[in-house]
Amino acid sequence: MNNTVRERLADGVMFSAVRDSRFKTMKLSANLIVPLSAETAAANALIGGVLSRSCKAYPDFTALSRKLSSLYGAELNMAVRKAGDNQVLTLSASGLDDRYTLEGESVAKELSQLLCGVIFEPNLKDGAFVPEEVEQERRQLLDLIDSEFNEKRIYANAQLVKHMCANEVFGIKRYGTAEKIKEATPQSLYAAWQALLRTAVFEIMYIGDSAPDKATEVFRSAFAHIDRAPVSTQTEVIRAAGEPKHITEELNVAQAKLVMGLRAGTALPDKEIYATMLMCAILGGTANSKLFCNVREKQSLCYYCGARYDKMKGIVFIDSGVEGENVEKLEAGVLREIEDMKNGVITDFEIEATKMAMINAYHTSNDTVSGIESWYAAQLFDGSFKTIEEMAAAINGVTREEIVAAANRLTLDTVYVLKNR
Repeated sequence: MNNTVRERLADGVMFSAVRDSRFKTMKLSANLIVPLSAETAAANALIGGVLSRSCKAYPDFTALSRKLSSLYGAELNMAVRKAGDNQVLTLSASGLDDRYTLEGESVAKELSQLLCGVIFEPNLKDGAFVPEEVEQERRQLLDLIDSEFNEKRIYANAQLVKHMCANEVFGIKRYGTAEKIKEATPQSLYAAWQALLRTAVFEIMYIGDSAPDKATEVFRSAFAHIDRAPVSTQTEVIRAAGEPKHITEELNVAQAKLVMGLRAGTALPDKEIYATMLMCAILGGTANSKLFCNVREKQSLCYYCGARYDKMKGIVFIDSGVEGENVEKLEAGVLREIEDMKNGVITDFEIEATKMAMINAYHTSNDTVSGIESWYAAQLFDGSFKTIEEMAAAINGVTREEIVAAANRLTLDTVYVLKNR
């Protein structure tokens, strides 16, 4: 049973500890949360990569790797994601839990000091980040953009968001644009890093069996010297769509993509999100879903077709791969399944099987340290943390009437088609 404790370390800085005795490893992550902006997204993404390469105490990648190896093969990772209208920069360190060290040393304390060194005392040259490290990260980020264009499923989903949310912050990519990435300099990144330390909301998470007090004190001390002015993190939610938009793009592709975006009519912190989560899973979230069983298997209209719900933005995304000549048939088939749900065409088996599948997935996420960290990180904007048992109870409590009501709140916003030219 997880035991979760949250503690305020400074203005806009929370430390959450999840105690679990099943694992021999621990994980410590610092989530820096700022409003997503076209002006700062690229710089923040670059900063994350540069920070994870070195720090003042270990001024190159080799020295940093050597230190991690000395801590029983610890790892340091960085990730950038989008959460609603916010950008989340995550720096994490994982390693052996303190109770398994050979000489009683505290890996948690060492990794906390290392993570704080990476965040608060980076490797600098002439009052700015090291130009060579900036260039290396710039190349990697630009390569990532190229790779996403080459992976047409990712590209199609990104294009849907771009068109559907063209006038919303959510339409900005998590790492900004290639133009802004190219414009960044070691000096501009240094200024952006200082702004992050002052204004970002910090959510620090510790997952392990040993007491988190050593890690807590390291971070508390690090923030004691920072003049904080944390920003407000909010997300705009559009409850209903206007006239549906249809966008078609032609490229050299072997398989067409049909991606649809629907306004769900509900988002955090609405209590109706649980009914929408279940409704979306019945529609296209499991192997028993309507889209999989009916549209893919029975009608053979596509290679894959699934649905997911973004509870922060209140958007349901439907993602599919299809032969070009079947695009219109597939769109009609998907809309027919949604209309059936609005009319209450949902079997008891579909409801119960989907509830079981969702709850089983929740429990599966609890089988690793990283899974536990991801479980709670996904709830950073929910207002409070729910355990798996609490989330399962919320899903089990959803009624047929609430599922049908959730389906009836759906309004089609945008349809994006990528097909062969």
